Amino acid sequence: MQEQYEIKARPRARGGRCANRRMRRVGQVPAVVYGGGKAPLSLAVNHNELLQHLSNEAFYSHVLTLHVGGKYEKVILRDLQRHPSKTQVLHIDFLRVSEDQKITVHVPLHFINEDSCVGVKQQGGIVSHMQTDVEISCLPKHLPEYLEVDIADLGLGHSLHLSDLKLPEGIALVALSHGEASDHAIVSVIVPRVMEELGVRAEEAAEATEEAKVEDTKQAESAEKETENK
Repeated sequence: MQEQYEIKARPRARGGRCANRRMRRVGQVPAVVYGGGKAPLSLAVNHNELLQHLSNEAFYSHVLTLHVGGKYEKVILRDLQRHPSKTQVLHIDFLRVSEDQKITVHVPLHFINEDSCVGVKQQGGIVSHMQTDVEISCLPKHLPEYLEVDIADLGLGHSLHLSDLKLPEGIALVALSHGEASDHAIVSVIVPRVMEELGVRAEEAAEATEEAKVEDTKQAESAEKETENK
């Protein structure tokens, strides 16, 4: 059963930067909720309570319950602004959702069986993640917390693409609606850099040895011809 998240907020008058700074100084985060055929509403959310929610990965890909003045609305997190150097949320946006209208949202990818992956355990490679989340389209009731990616059978030098994902019912990948060119790799098993460097050095050494042999052969042939001419 999915965890439920409720965000308590209060309406606020629209203000400029000075008003927003005053709010932040007293532990409030400026917020706004919009969409759903209704007018945007400016809000204030408790900063510490919001931080607790944001510490949970699932919060970012859940349908949330927004509690404002005794009324409840279903929303998703649409945008989040953080301070570049402090543990502080500067602003947050919520988007209203309806049960019968599809939404687009980013959900995380959870990679499993990395340690037992064929390309890692048997072939000495390392796992490289190209994407850690994907954008999906679905009805709110189908929104998953995450998508699971099993890489147990992935071999060295091979990749999994968006089209390889096993999607739950009612889920579509936004990128794939743009054609095959958008079928990007999400994870691969690659040769470790040290092994690559050793391989390059071995190739260079082999080439140098081969060149030396060729040069020695040329010199021997040249010496032999000089002896014959004498």
